[in-house]
Amino acid sequence: MTEFATESDDRAGLEAAPPGAAAVGHVIVAARDEADRIGETVTALSGVFGNATVVVCDDGSDDGTAAAAEAAGAVVVGAGRHQGKGQAASLGAARALADGPPDGASVVLLADADLARSAARLAPLAATVAADRADVAVASFARRVGGGFGLALGFAHWAIVRRSGLDTTAPISGQRALTYEALAAVTPFRDGFGMEIGMTVDAVRAGLRVEEVELDLAHRATGKSLAGFIHRGRQLRDFVRVYRATARPRAGGANSRASR
Repeated sequence: MTEFATESDDRAGLEAAPPGAAAVGHVIVAARDEADRIGETVTALSGVFGNATVVVCDDGSDDGTAAAAEAAGAVVVGAGRHQGKGQAASLGAARALADGPPDGASVVLLADADLARSAARLAPLAATVAADRADVAVASFARRVGGGFGLALGFAHWAIVRRSGLDTTAPISGQRALTYEALAAVTPFRDGFGMEIGMTVDAVRAGLRVEEVELDLAHRATGKSLAGFIHRGRQLRDFVRVYRATARPRAGGANSRASR
C-alpha cells in the first residue's frame, strides 16, 4: 500500500494543483439523494481538477441532486429513474469514453457524492496512475467512520480474493483512478453496489495493475442505525449477486495476475 501525506486544510489544495491533478480528464460521480453534499463535492473536485469534466450520474434522485450538481458546474447524466449505482456510473463512464481524454490527460477519477470538501484530497490517486505505478488506484480510508459489524465488508473482501486472488484492504471503496484504457476494460460496471467488487475482479482478470493508496477522506457515516443496517443489507444483496455474476470472466476478458 502506498501512503501519501495529506493537507489538513483543503483550501491549500485549492490554491495550487497537486501532482497528478492535471492528468485527470474526467471525474465520474455517482449520486442518489445527495443534494446537501453534491454541490460541495463538485466544487472541491473542480477546484483541484480544474481541467477535468465533472460528470454527475444522477440515479433517480428525488431531492434536487441534479440541480445542485449543475449549479456547481457539473455535467449531469441519468436515466431519469433509479437503476442502481453501477448502472448510473456506467452512463458517466460511457460519456468519458465517448469524449476521450483531453490533451495532456490520461486518467479518469471516480468519486462518491458524499465526500464534500475531502474530495479535494483525491489527487494522489491520479498521481499513482499518471506515474504508471498502477492502472487502477483505489483509495483506502485512513480513518474509519461509521459502519456496522463488518459482514458486508468482510464478504466483499472474501469475494474479491476468491474470484481474483487479490487481497485488498478497501474492497468497496468508490474512490478510484483509472486510465481510459482500464475504464474501457471494466465497463459497463457491474450492477448496483456490486460495482466496486466487479471492477476489481474484472481489472485483475484483464491483467491490470491494482494499487491501494491510503488517504485521509471523510464521507457520510451510516453507523449502527436502522437506516444503516438497511443500507448495508442492500449492499450485501448486491455483493452476493456480483459474486455469482463473476463466476466466469466477461466475454473477451483475460484471466491474469494482479500487480501490487
